[in-house]
Amino acid sequence: MKLNMKSCLLAVACLMVVATGAYAEDYPARAIKIFVGYAPGGAPDTVARIVGQRMSQVLKQSLIVENRPGAGGTLAAAQTSKAAPDGYTLSVADVGEMGIAPHVYKELPYDTIKDFTPIGLAVLAPVVIVANAKTTSIKTLADLIRQAKAKPGSLNYGSSGIGTIHHLSMEMFKSDAGIEVTHVPYKGAGQSVPALLGGQVELLMSGFTAAAPHAKSGQVNLIAVTSGKRFAGAADVPSISEFYKGFDYASEIGFLAPPGLSPEIVTKLSAALKTALDDPEIQEKLKMVGLIPNWLSPKDYAESLRQNLNKYKRAVEVARVPPQ
Repeated sequence: MKLNMKSCLLAVACLMVVATGAYAEDYPARAIKIFVGYAPGGAPDTVARIVGQRMSQVLKQSLIVENRPGAGGTLAAAQTSKAAPDGYTLSVADVGEMGIAPHVYKELPYDTIKDFTPIGLAVLAPVVIVANAKTTSIKTLADLIRQAKAKPGSLNYGSSGIGTIHHLSMEMFKSDAGIEVTHVPYKGAGQSVPALLGGQVELLMSGFTAAAPHAKSGQVNLIAVTSGKRFAGAADVPSISEFYKGFDYASEIGFLAPPGLSPEIVTKLSAALKTALDDPEIQEKLKMVGLIPNWLSPKDYAESLRQNLNKYKRAVEVARVPPQ
């Protein structure tokens, strides 16, 4: 019996579908690696470990976090984009790698949209404006705006570096409020927080976790958060969006896989992520470290990644960040 080429191709395609389905059904059969582009202790690392631990219980397989810091998180993202699309290499990435880096780096070894398979958004990480309680009388956003307008450029604010979300969110706030506050960049919270406490700067853009202990001790005042709504862990701290409609510059942290991952495996991973984020114990652990559980489906997360590219393109332009 003779088979024509069309019949052969159809048979091969059917066999591939069956094989893929069987593979997905057995997945995961071994440990899964999660790349994190930052050192241990940061928000993406915290998400990978807290959420990943619960996901491992759901998937009945180990999820091993591998920190691969470098180039603002883009090193780990690039490695993820080039990994085999078999479900055994994931990445926990933030808006720095996916939304800001494409507009800051002249040559980025990946495309945010084309080179990843979104698994789902996990959390929002709000940035908070912090004022030194001893060297300033700033206790509210109105105080900050009033003083900045009275003496333009006299107030200094620290950030974790040029082109970071801490820097960009303050520059967007300055633009909306029509004020001038001088930027003093540092290399991460390890430098910027001591600078605020030591009085080298009056203000700081910081992750909530780094600022909260000093607010509790009375050394600093929490002025406002950059997320679109208030953070449950500090419900008395207003959102900038309450003063400037639509303002929303919280960092998004989500799970990604290499391009070409099968829909069946995406569904399994996304369901495990949602189960983890729905767990009250996991929610409480995340909130305690200043993170807001905020699951989005793969489709909705993909759309959010696209929107962030446009949002942070404008922020980079407003902040006049030079290409690297």
